[in-house]
Amino acid sequence: MSEPSAPGAVRLASAQGRWVLATAVLGSGMAMLDSTVVNVALPRIGEDLDADLAVLQWTVTAYMLTLSSLILLGGALGDRFGRRRVFVIGVVWFAAASLLCGLAPNAGVLIAARALQGVGGALLTPGSLALIQAVFHPDDRARAVGSWSGLGGVAAAVGPFIGGWLVDGAGWRWVFFLNVPLAAVCVPVALRHVPETRERDARERRGFDVQGAVLGALALAGVTYALIAAPVGGAGPGVIIPAVAGVLLGVLFVHVERRRKDPMLPPAIFGIRLFSAVNAVTVCVYAAFGGFFFLAVLQLQVVVGYSALAAGTALLPTTVLMLLLSARSGQLGQRIGPRIPLTVGPLLCAVGMLLMTRVGRGASYFADVLPALLVLGAGMVTLVAPLTSTVLASVDVDRAGLASGINNAAARAASLVAVAALPLLAGIGPEAYRSADAFGAAFRRAMPLCAGILVTGALIALLTVRRNVLRAEPGAEQPCRAETTYHCGVSAPPLDPGETKTREPERLPGAGGPGRPAEGA
Repeated sequence: MSEPSAPGAVRLASAQGRWVLATAVLGSGMAMLDSTVVNVALPRIGEDLDADLAVLQWTVTAYMLTLSSLILLGGALGDRFGRRRVFVIGVVWFAAASLLCGLAPNAGVLIAARALQGVGGALLTPGSLALIQAVFHPDDRARAVGSWSGLGGVAAAVGPFIGGWLVDGAGWRWVFFLNVPLAAVCVPVALRHVPETRERDARERRGFDVQGAVLGALALAGVTYALIAAPVGGAGPGVIIPAVAGVLLGVLFVHVERRRKDPMLPPAIFGIRLFSAVNAVTVCVYAAFGGFFFLAVLQLQVVVGYSALAAGTALLPTTVLMLLLSARSGQLGQRIGPRIPLTVGPLLCAVGMLLMTRVGRGASYFADVLPALLVLGAGMVTLVAPLTSTVLASVDVDRAGLASGINNAAARAASLVAVAALPLLAGIGPEAYRSADAFGAAFRRAMPLCAGILVTGALIALLTVRRNVLRAEPGAEQPCRAETTYHCGVSAPPLDPGETKTREPERLPGAGGPGRPAEGA
């Protein structure tokens, strides 16, 4: 058996290259599947656990809370301690938490397990891309990232279908059990075929911004708890105290990040006008998406009467359109500039959500549901690829990876807050999802709210994004361009390192040979 290639020299066409790509796709695919299949299972979870709407909200938000708070830290841990090592830990952690989700005897255990699952997701999600960046030869890196993003898009597209099939068949618990065999394949392949790498200067860094990560998570948790508890607790102490605590912790988080030498979320980067503006657009867009996809699967099952499989299949057009057309959308954005796509895209999505108000009892899929989803999907295709390109172009090449990570975390945090806040704003009571009439009326109130958030995002883009931002000024360096080709995630824009100037990764002693994991792995 021949010695495998060293990090930074693996070719995509080689056997080892295919194994590395398969490992990264399996790992990221677990998290991608989870982001889409769980929503489809929510009505059955509520029925089986005799849970109210708050439990369904926490089933979604507990995962997003830890994932969005720790995803930047997860990438830094991989750079310091070894990308393969942290990735494998993340996969094992994610699978163990998934098993606990599937075995959960009650709502409390399920919510706690979902929070633990988000921790695993924060380790494996950036780790899967980091493996590709560090291991593949520079000439193959862009194609490897494109293949990774495309195959991840397939996972996102089939997720609702698989979730519905499992829920209607074996039961909702198998939505979580599915991750265990995937991990059982992924981990040994990673240990055998993926060389261990880390940044050469990582050992010289003083530490990690654990304090910032914890404060950020607690701040989001306080606000989220208050929003979810408000429909029952009103303006009582059980709502006001966590809300105030969340705000104060958020202020403390900003203070800590400003004072740290190496903060997880450098405040200075928000001094870049375009970066701040595009992240504001991101927050608006993904807040609306998060609220929509949380409520839409409930509407289709509770009000229209679809099975879980039918509801999951009904949502396929949005991700399929993104899978098929996102690459062309990115090319169009490069030609005409991002201002028009970032303005028109959210407006199309807003129209799609308003069309969803026609979906009620006795709705026809082809006359009512499909047109709304096609318009929504067209809007998502139009905006997501240019959004990623503009984020990368707004910063120096060396900070492209950080900018993409912040943008991804901001989208997930926005979705988290929207899932917590939208039922409150739309007047959806704790037991509303058990009544087709009550939930249908609330859904019709919620969709204009989502559309209004999207219109706000479109206005921000129109007023702040320059048409030529993706093109170099005369005599200036070419802006960093995106490496991902497919943009299929409905929960967040893709992580994208951009065409960065990468350091040669350090190969650790004993790393990467067949059957020879790195020391300490």
